[in-house]
Amino acid sequence: MSKQVFINLPVADLKKSMSFYEAIGFKNNPQFTDETAACMVVSDTIFVMLLTHDKFRQFTPKTITDAKSNIAVINSLSMSSNDELNTFIENALKAGGREYREPVDYGFMQQRSFEDLDGHNWEAVYMDMSKMPPQV
Repeated sequence: MSKQVFINLPVADLKKSMSFYEAIGFKNNPQFTDETAACMVVSDTIFVMLLTHDKFRQFTPKTITDAKSNIAVINSLSMSSNDELNTFIENALKAGGREYREPVDYGFMQQRSFEDLDGHNWEAVYMDMSKMPPQV
């Protein structure tokens, strides 16, 4: 079995968060979704678990951070083209996300960033390895 990644995010409004993530192309897996949690499928090996604050508290004794004013992690996803990257970010913005920094062009890599409805930070990157500078 391949390794799988589960990103667990506390969310204030589960339905709104599900709609946001569906708008950026994630698919809901109803088998692991109820009124307290939703499994959003990114790929065969990456899943985002949206958890109500009460549900999230069942997994940790720590205080849930307000991601709109504090940061603990930046989630980053690779894209297969620069067009896919831009479409992904534009969909996030249309769904209520906020681009929190200017796009970055490293020559071989394009990067754009957004935060979701709860302030969780995401990056989308596209790397064109044919433009990668030679190693020194």
